[in-house]
Amino acid sequence: MSPDKTMACKKLLIFGATGLIGKYITQAIVENKGKFDRIAIFTSQGTVQSKADQIDALKKQGVDVIVGDVTNSEDVVKAYQDIDTVISAVGRNVIEQQVELVRLANESPSVHRFFPSEYGTDIEYGPASANEIPHQKKLKVRAALREECDNLDHTYVVTGPYSDLFLGNNERFKQAGTFDVKNKEAVLVGDENTKISFTTMRDVGKLVVHAALHPEASRNKALRVNSFTATNKEILEAFEKNTGGQPWKVSYTSIEDVKKMEQEALEAGNPFATLFTLRRIWAEGGTLYEKRDNYLIDAEDDMDSLEDAVSEAVKAQTG
Repeated sequence: MSPDKTMACKKLLIFGATGLIGKYITQAIVENKGKFDRIAIFTSQGTVQSKADQIDALKKQGVDVIVGDVTNSEDVVKAYQDIDTVISAVGRNVIEQQVELVRLANESPSVHRFFPSEYGTDIEYGPASANEIPHQKKLKVRAALREECDNLDHTYVVTGPYSDLFLGNNERFKQAGTFDVKNKEAVLVGDENTKISFTTMRDVGKLVVHAALHPEASRNKALRVNSFTATNKEILEAFEKNTGGQPWKVSYTSIEDVKKMEQEALEAGNPFATLFTLRRIWAEGGTLYEKRDNYLIDAEDDMDSLEDAVSEAVKAQTG
């Protein structure tokens, strides 16, 4: 699109609206429905049946529910009618299908903006990013948006890891990092000064809304945004403060050991290799920047803090 054709994002279609991160994005959009002209979701018949309460609640809030098959081009083309912005929140198993969603959006007479399913680790942080296995499908989607679209702008909302998941009790793979509130034990990757940038899932939703409401500032950009940045020491201290002030039992897993676990999982064909890869990338500094992009979309002040995130993590484990 030419520089003078940045248009407002007013009629939204969401893919993956009831999924892990999609439900937070959808809820944030619905909470701001007065700022948009139309909100629609594209979902399968199976989801309509399995998540009936969630779908009904969205309908009651004025959301249009379009039922179809995401792999059926005719269904997608029909869904794009009277839509100007596509917001994808599909899971890893559907990431590559977005290449076709992008192609169809580019051909649509009404769609002018596409938010692919990013909301996580920066897949183009540095030269080494191109070789990271978990990034490959998302990189294909970015390539399609950049190289094959002449009528479609894009926005990548890059948030780093979700603190909601990172701060949980990772019982199955403790050595990759965990926070066990009941036993007041933590396993941390790296050392006490290892620093990571996080976004709460609630804030991911807010950030997508801010990006949509600032179409010029977010146009054809990778927005590197977050809720907060914290060191292992700061996170541990927040947990200790929130659980009575007593010291926790702490152990550390070196980045080298995480690399070994990652390699062993890859060689065994274990799907959990992705977990180790991402934990390693985060500990290596792959979420850190001199300045975050929240200011570009007027999203500096309304973000969750480390204390907010730890409080929610403690509640999640203690009921």
